[in-house]
Amino acid sequence: MYQTRPLTEGAVFASLFAVLFVITFFVPFIAFITMWFLPIPFLLYTLRHGLKPAVIVLLVASVVVMLILGPLLLLLALLFGTSGVVMGELYRRGKSPFAVLLGGSLTNIAWVLLLFVSSIVILDVNPLVAAQETMRQSMQTAEQLIIGLGQEPSEALKQMEESINQLFYLGPAMVVICGTLLAAVTQLVAAPILKRLRHEVKPLPPFRTWSFPRSFLFYYLAVVVLFMIGFEEGSMPYIAVWNLLPVLEIIMAIQGFAVIFAYFHTKGVAKAVPVIIMILCIIVTPLLYLVRIIGIIDLGFDLRKRMGSQGK
Repeated sequence: MYQTRPLTEGAVFASLFAVLFVITFFVPFIAFITMWFLPIPFLLYTLRHGLKPAVIVLLVASVVVMLILGPLLLLLALLFGTSGVVMGELYRRGKSPFAVLLGGSLTNIAWVLLLFVSSIVILDVNPLVAAQETMRQSMQTAEQLIIGLGQEPSEALKQMEESINQLFYLGPAMVVICGTLLAAVTQLVAAPILKRLRHEVKPLPPFRTWSFPRSFLFYYLAVVVLFMIGFEEGSMPYIAVWNLLPVLEIIMAIQGFAVIFAYFHTKGVAKAVPVIIMILCIIVTPLLYLVRIIGIIDLGFDLRKRMGSQGK
């Protein structure tokens, strides 16, 4: 009976993954929700039964997906599945939550790079160039509509056109951000499921305690200075600065949001308040400048420690 349990659960989890994958690609309006659950079946199976059985189940599930949706989506199925296997194995070995996050992120980044290269080599399609062309066509349609109404294109449209031109250089940053985001959301989604199924894994520390090394502050300031100096478009320093800046800006924003959560925690305010503030700041992007400033001050002057001492 014990020997048949991994086989039974493997069939169940492989089927669950295949169903979620098909729903994600055939029901677009819920795809944004289901895609975050795709690594979960393999994360759970690996945590229960180990690495080798999980790899076999992953291969079987990927073949099923390939038979249903075609060979082009095989690599994408392997991306989500491998991410779950790696994170599940790290959980099984008792690694820290941040080690699990790092392992999942690196796995996702590697697969995204492989997908990118495969698209260029096999399909002769550069995803970044294709995205640029699609966005340019949308911009041209919007401009023609505005001109047809007897108005001049706004400054915002011109800025968006410039942003589209920079998209080609932001490939590395987009890969890192997307890979890390997928791993982070997978970890957050998996946490209540693992708890419900009574799997004892180390949880992520409270968000209010998150803090990056102070060296990130100096990296950020150095990149900002280099950005202000400017480099020739298309040169290696230009590409490096344009990719490092958004990543470091996100790090500063996370640091700032952690300070906001810590502040409301010391005041005994409900957790919903800082969550609403975070969502509002993400929607109203100019507010992120203020959040980044808070993160910079915290890294430079240990703002949370001062808040804690004042709270006492």
